[in-house]
Amino acid sequence: MDTAIYRPTNWLDPMVLSQIFAESSQPLEVDVGCGKGAFLVWAGQTRPASNFLGIDRQLARLSRVDRKVLRAGLTNVRLIRVEASYCIGKLLPTGSVSAYHIYFPDPWPKRRHHGRRLFQPEFVTDLLRTLGKGGEVNVATDDADYFAHIDGVMSPVLQFQRLEPQELPEEATTEFERLFREAGKSVFRSRYRRCD
Repeated sequence: MDTAIYRPTNWLDPMVLSQIFAESSQPLEVDVGCGKGAFLVWAGQTRPASNFLGIDRQLARLSRVDRKVLRAGLTNVRLIRVEASYCIGKLLPTGSVSAYHIYFPDPWPKRRHHGRRLFQPEFVTDLLRTLGKGGEVNVATDDADYFAHIDGVMSPVLQFQRLEPQELPEEATTEFERLFREAGKSVFRSRYRRCD
């Protein structure tokens, strides 16, 4: 494999996972906004019985993660360059995801920009459609207002049960989280499980 970046031949229909992962029967976890790939590479190395898809829209960032994935020889990690909401809404097959990892999405703090936030009712509907039974959404942010907003759109959905968050080891934390912690900022985490 000369690149872990997957380029669909058809951007309109759901992806065929067997064309992306050699072991397509393994559970699929999705890293939304994979950034520099710290979580993605750690997860691929420590959980070889799962497949991981990293989504990011910036090619330069994705190319750096691609090099890390190839150096580590991770055949269970693939990347895709696309808007996260489009990928989840249009490209991921129904019931195909066992877990989402959405760490430090852009909080769009100005009120007039709140409509640009990733977590909107339509996005939550797409998360629900793509998650398998018992699937989870793991979230982290340093923005207390955005954390309240996320819970405000997730908690009313009866198919989601809010759980205690999973803590990640230091090597799995994103650069954003390290910077926030060094600056003394709080990090807010939550986990939602599909329970229907």
